[in-house]
Amino acid sequence: MLKIFADRGGTFTDLVAVTNQQAIIDKLSRYPERFLIVPLPNQQWIIVYKLLSENPEQYQDAAIQGIRDMMSLARNEPIPTQLIEVVKMGTTVATNALLERKGDRLALLITKGFKDALRIGYQNRPDIFARHIVLPTMLYEQVIEVNERYDAHGHELVPVDIQQVKNDLQAIYNLGIRSCAIVLMHSDRYPYHEEQVAQIAEDIGFTQISVSHQVSPLMKLVNRGDTTVVDAYLTPILRRYVNQVASQLPNVKLMFMKSDGGLVAAQQFQGKDSILSGPAGGIVGAVQTSKRAGFELVITFDMGGTSTDVAHFKGEYERQLNSEIAGVRMRVPVLAINTIAAGGGSILFFDGSSYRVGPESAGSNPGPACYRRGGPLAVTDANVMLGKIHPQYFPSIFGNDGNLSLDKNIVIQKFTQLAQEIKTATNSTSSPEQVAAGFIAIAVENMANAIKKISLQRGYDVTQYVLCCFGGAGGQVACLIADTLGMKKIFIHPYAGVLSAYGMGLADVRAMRESGVEQPLKQALIPQLQQLMASLEAQARSELNSETGTIAEEVVKKLNLKYEGTNSTLNVNFALNILVMRQEFEIEHQSRYGFIQLDKNLIVESASVEVIQKMDTPEEPLITRNRAIDEIPKSIEIVKMFTSEQWHNTPVYRREDLQPDDRINGTAIIVEKISTIVVEPNWQAQLTKHNHLVLDRLT
Repeated sequence: MLKIFADRGGTFTDLVAVTNQQAIIDKLSRYPERFLIVPLPNQQWIIVYKLLSENPEQYQDAAIQGIRDMMSLARNEPIPTQLIEVVKMGTTVATNALLERKGDRLALLITKGFKDALRIGYQNRPDIFARHIVLPTMLYEQVIEVNERYDAHGHELVPVDIQQVKNDLQAIYNLGIRSCAIVLMHSDRYPYHEEQVAQIAEDIGFTQISVSHQVSPLMKLVNRGDTTVVDAYLTPILRRYVNQVASQLPNVKLMFMKSDGGLVAAQQFQGKDSILSGPAGGIVGAVQTSKRAGFELVITFDMGGTSTDVAHFKGEYERQLNSEIAGVRMRVPVLAINTIAAGGGSILFFDGSSYRVGPESAGSNPGPACYRRGGPLAVTDANVMLGKIHPQYFPSIFGNDGNLSLDKNIVIQKFTQLAQEIKTATNSTSSPEQVAAGFIAIAVENMANAIKKISLQRGYDVTQYVLCCFGGAGGQVACLIADTLGMKKIFIHPYAGVLSAYGMGLADVRAMRESGVEQPLKQALIPQLQQLMASLEAQARSELNSETGTIAEEVVKKLNLKYEGTNSTLNVNFALNILVMRQEFEIEHQSRYGFIQLDKNLIVESASVEVIQKMDTPEEPLITRNRAIDEIPKSIEIVKMFTSEQWHNTPVYRREDLQPDDRINGTAIIVEKISTIVVEPNWQAQLTKHNHLVLDRLT
């Protein structure tokens, strides 16, 4: 049987499979340049495969095509689904729809008098000195004001005008709109009016009805409304994609990664939970592999083709309740990921006086200039120019037919032209390789600043952490990033180039439920909180099935606390003693903000319960040393690499040729089938018995 884990990124789609089928391995072994096959101790194998996310001349959906390629199927040959046990996926479908504003047409139903509440929002000004304020476009195109009202204590002031709602919804339906978001005042506690309106919408025929007391059952109309609108906007397009994948894989168990780092059955995958689906898989993969390697303090660094994602881990996954993505506010638990538009495909610009990197990306089509599709210069091209990427060690999947290697000649030609343009404009004497190094330095600084935001700016000493580096482009800049931040250790897993996909296989099934509280933290409140927690746990369990592969279960209970009169909440573990919770809150508040207020009361904003089903996950392969301890690994060739303002004669090693306890001092390049790792001059690389690559900074 096959267990398949897939992540569809902006540039590449990555697949990792675990199988015990010798026949599949025999077929794929004929193509060592395309598939990485790793034996496991339990008579199983791991298969690693990478392909372009967009290649319209060759296939419609990269994830399905990847599965077909892994099973060595001809173009029209049906997929033998009886050989597939489970498919676990992360997808950027909803994220892309949000970025490009290509979700479904949508109507908002809101309490009369609050028609513009979501447009007005909180009147935040990200650029405080901007004279012209540009508001993000609203996701809904029509607004219906519902004549109804509860007060804050649940007294019905105005009943729902049933006939008016029917007439208004029918008019919207006649315009071709099939999705609606229902957001009424105080419905987080008193949902009856929303239930009435939702029933009317269902009777008329709306196919997507997102109701705020179900989507985001917390107080604050704007946050609750924004989240409900996002859910109604994205769920239909997500549902169509899920159905498309499911139609290609009938009777196969299909699961998707949620933004909070947990897996969910395909039929329960919602728009509000899908925004960080792919990056969340990367965080799970990075954290779990780092813990297996013995690291507990981790900065995750995922550099892909389109963007770079970074996160902080100190014993448990960090989540944030309020977030803003693509100009859209949401209040739903998501992994605390800081994303910047800097990846291998980020386009390089010279604006007449200075260098710029991104935020625009060349994507996978046309991709960077070296992809042979007429693309612009990008970060990947800069690394080709510097000799950190060599075409002979990259898969031959480029050009219109998907069978050519990277084009180094066009990169040299374009950087030579760019260096001449810069010389003409600024009288600079920079060589083409110095220009390329300058662009890399800017990209590295941007990415290092992203890490500072989730570590140094929140009171964490980043020098005590390991940098878990992954993504197709991560190994090319790992040492440069660590040098910029003063970090001393880097961890690179053997599947680092596809760790987001591998993370799908390491993830647990999770269901979370939350509810608003908004009461002072007092010992007398504990019985009420216990009762609420029991109810939330029952709701979470109702989402879960008895999953095959479950080896254990865990229940996590949390409270969001804040000082009275403030809005900044911190997440603490629920305890029966309020002094224990207050102490945990104060320790975190002191670390993050630098002070505590002993005279202030604490307010319980909300409570949450997460039920976690621990899954059986792939084992780590073991490798043994069969070379004398004093015998150094042999390089396969010596290449030229430009770093530290000069060209170096640089040995190239295959990762599969390295053995436990081998040590390589930079400058060096370590190549794999799925990524390239650059060891800078002041770093040393060592391989462990689990094929983990650990880089240490030399003093």
